[in-house]
Amino acid sequence: MERTTLDVTGMSCSGCEETVTDALEALEGVSSATANHEADEVRIEHGEETTVEGIRSTIEDAGYEADA
Repeated sequence: MERTTLDVTGMSCSGCEETVTDALEALEGVSSATANHEADEVRIEHGEETTVEGIRSTIEDAGYEADA
């Protein structure tokens, strides 16, 4: 299991956190995701088959910006 933390901009409330978390947890290989709008970050536990680029793309598809 790998752990990745990304900076996420654009989250402003707990609803935003839920949107990002739900999108990431639907991604194949992600076992858990925790978003924090106050810290502007998300922490993801995932398998080796899940790439950082795939995670970043999923966050962007949900309407937010992500940087490593």
